[in-house]
Amino acid sequence: MDENQFVNGNKTATARFAIEGMDCQACASRIEKVLRRQQGIIAADVNFASDELQTRFDSNLLNTDDIVQMVARTGFKATAASNASIEALADAHTVEHTGIIWRLIIIWIIAVPFIIGMLGMLLGQQWMLPPLWQFVLASVIQLGFAWPFYNSAIKSLQGGVANMDVLVSLGTIAIWLYSSVMLFNHHNQAHQYIYFEASVMVIAFVSLGKYLEQRTKKQSLNSMSMLLQLTPKMVRRQTADGWQEVPLSQIQTGDILQTNAGNRIAADGVVSSGEAWCDESYLTGESKPLLKQTGDKVLAGALLSNGSITYQAHTLGSQTLLGDMMQALAQAQGSKAPIARLADKVSMIFVPTVVAIAILTFILNWWFTSNFNEAITRGVAVLVIACPCALGLATPAAIMVGMGRSARYGVWFKDAASLERTSQVNTVVLDKTGTLTTGKPQIVAQWCVPDSKFGSQQILQLAAAVEQLTTHPLAQAIIQAAQQQQLPALAASNSHSDIGQGTQAQVAGYGNVRVGNPAYCGFSIPRELMEQEIWQIASIVVVSINENVVGALAIADALKEDTISAIERLQQQGIDIQMMSGDQYSVVEHIARQLGISHYQAQMNPRAKADAVNRLMQQGKVVAMVGDGINDAPALAAADVSFAMYGGADIATNTASVTLMRHSVTQVADALALAHATVRVVKQNLFFAFFYNILGIPLAAIGWLSPVIAGAVMAMSSISVLLNALRLRTSKLN
Repeated sequence: MDENQFVNGNKTATARFAIEGMDCQACASRIEKVLRRQQGIIAADVNFASDELQTRFDSNLLNTDDIVQMVARTGFKATAASNASIEALADAHTVEHTGIIWRLIIIWIIAVPFIIGMLGMLLGQQWMLPPLWQFVLASVIQLGFAWPFYNSAIKSLQGGVANMDVLVSLGTIAIWLYSSVMLFNHHNQAHQYIYFEASVMVIAFVSLGKYLEQRTKKQSLNSMSMLLQLTPKMVRRQTADGWQEVPLSQIQTGDILQTNAGNRIAADGVVSSGEAWCDESYLTGESKPLLKQTGDKVLAGALLSNGSITYQAHTLGSQTLLGDMMQALAQAQGSKAPIARLADKVSMIFVPTVVAIAILTFILNWWFTSNFNEAITRGVAVLVIACPCALGLATPAAIMVGMGRSARYGVWFKDAASLERTSQVNTVVLDKTGTLTTGKPQIVAQWCVPDSKFGSQQILQLAAAVEQLTTHPLAQAIIQAAQQQQLPALAASNSHSDIGQGTQAQVAGYGNVRVGNPAYCGFSIPRELMEQEIWQIASIVVVSINENVVGALAIADALKEDTISAIERLQQQGIDIQMMSGDQYSVVEHIARQLGISHYQAQMNPRAKADAVNRLMQQGKVVAMVGDGINDAPALAAADVSFAMYGGADIATNTASVTLMRHSVTQVADALALAHATVRVVKQNLFFAFFYNILGIPLAAIGWLSPVIAGAVMAMSSISVLLNALRLRTSKLN
């Protein structure tokens, strides 16, 4: 539970719960409906595909136990998903339904004689059991093993929403009751009036469909179990008696651990000795193994392909990057995309509408055919074929698979709405420093005012003193250069930064020192200096003392290795690419020319970037902003979709819709391709779900689908939607 917000003066908290017992989207809608009526509940969203509830509530009025009780009153069981450990995050997605398996086996054993009899009917043979035996076996199913359907249907109606079990219950009870009455009123001709096989086979097919659906959801759709497997169960820990194998749960912060080739890192930490090649692809999307040596950071879950290292554990469990990924993935998968609201609205009115259609089907068929048996059979077939299970799975199933695959690529969507919006992006705005370039620029040239008493080292020393408290990449280049030259650090105080322009501070013995762009320091760069190419393409940082310019530094930044190929991918996707930077025009123009970007702007402050993004949106463009610095935050907030680099400025990461684990534009192209593929599958699933119902209902109403076939088709509709969603796991990205 995360208590970190205030709404209208009230302290709010968020919590996630695993929900047991849901059969279709109507169940999820019922829980939402009941919770949203409760005092203290601010928001409640239930994901049918992940069997999960996400809530936001007033923690002064409610706690998680209260919400568990509220869910219980709707007829379902809720279990709070604790964030205390990585294991807890996966527990909600690994529930085994052994009871369902045994119930299913018995149902199908009883159904075997009916299957044989139905095959005989197709072959013109009388293989059906005697009517009384059919009654006994069907009654065992209808009055015993069908009880979970009745229980769910009753609780659903009590909650004010009708779910698919209402349809199954009404249909099978109608068949069984009608057949029973006919059996005992027409002993000698009972076989002409009884349809026990229909009620038995509908329950058998629906039960099988539910089992396969649950199995597919638990084992295939969710990525939690896959991520959980990245943590080792046993770990080698250094003790006073040497190295010992201990369970992961016994590891504490500060412990010295050892991992050898073929094993995985147990905690986020720092290498203390040894070296090894580390595969962090499941965490960051970086396909190449990375060499880890003394002083390097290691991540929990990373696989050592060769070598051996010892490292000190700094963070454990849910506090590691892997744990953070699991929490983010769980929250995102449990959220709803706007497109899902269509299915929600349809499901809310679908069951009552189907019941009305079934009744009308019965009445019209009886009126026009005068055949009561045929009329009731067709009415029941309508009830069975119309179960909206596939409709409820269509969107969340695809969202879960899409987000799971995105996480493997090192792309974290904040929620399902962000993923859907990303699929609509047609314009990408890129920051330059740290996004297109390495973000680790170096001083490539230095200039001192002629006849000045300040030399190049002294100017660098002053600049480093002012920049020591800032995080901008250009500042870091200055500090690192001073350290490399082993220049003594000067004391600075009263530091003040003007975002996007520069920093000033009081330096002992010198006075007010400004370090920033030429305009910030009131400086016009001499013509002879700008005639040199290096000064044309470099970022220029000017240093002034008490309003008097004493020198300037030329700082250049190289493109990242994969930037050119990433830009080409985006262009192939039909994306309009624009670059906006606070750097000087010549530098931005040089980078744009290298990348083939025709739309670019330079010398932009944070407000100008945000204004430019807003102008693009006003032109009807769906804009994604990519950045990693504090000065990018306003533009990130303004854009339709925002991408931030993990490990960049906190304000940028918190503002972003999507977090990229690697500082690479390649992941932007991956994110767009994954979002397009996911939303495409969502639309396909919705089409399939509506197609089954729209086509199936009229076919059942005119007698072309028997209740048995309708039950099988209904079960297959859910499975087909799930299998279509699973294609996302292996689909090729553009």
